[in-house]
Amino acid sequence: MWRHQFLFNWFFGLEIARKKAYLSAPAGPLKDYLSVPFPALHTPLSQLNLIALDFETTGLNAVKDKLLTVGHVEINNQQILLGSGYHQIINTQRELLADNVAIHQITDQQQQQGKPLAQVVKHLLKTLAGKPVLVHFSRIEKQFLQRACLELYGIAPPLPIIDTLLLAKKRLDKRDVAYDPSELRLSALRQHYQLPRYQAHNALSDAIATAELFLVESQHHYANATLKDLLS
Repeated sequence: MWRHQFLFNWFFGLEIARKKAYLSAPAGPLKDYLSVPFPALHTPLSQLNLIALDFETTGLNAVKDKLLTVGHVEINNQQILLGSGYHQIINTQRELLADNVAIHQITDQQQQQGKPLAQVVKHLLKTLAGKPVLVHFSRIEKQFLQRACLELYGIAPPLPIIDTLLLAKKRLDKRDVAYDPSELRLSALRQHYQLPRYQAHNALSDAIATAELFLVESQHHYANATLKDLLS
């Protein structure tokens, strides 16, 4: 009961933040995003239209590091729409470190031929308008997208987020038994449900992997869930 009341207050705080940000936002992609209300808390999972999103970045600090690639795929009626898949390299306007090249398998030449950040964020905001965002480990996507919007438009928008890592953590915490934090990794959770192993550190592949994990988790744990039950 307390959690539901907390989420009720939190969500309407998010809606208030959306409306306030809309009044302050400059005309353009961010204002268009903020003009669309978030889904109601009582919306059943079966009726939710979600965007599974993943970022690959040059580091973990949203202030000094850069977005490198973006991948997303749509979930509608509890089905992954593979035709909606999107993957884009971003021109960071700086040379990549050797670690970035090794991890993400993206060369400086590929990165320099990527799209500008403003163009990619414009696309993202249009895609995300009115839809909850599904991620694994929300800190990355939330902080980097808000930071990009702050740089481009002067406002960090509110984002309704469902985090598969946090959902799994809450389930494990309820067991009151010690567990290894590595069990919360995307690959480990997928292995638990016998899902196939995909290439890591590819934004679209990771977005699809997160979407698949969420749908399997939903069958086991959230069959009758509403948005209120799932929000981070």
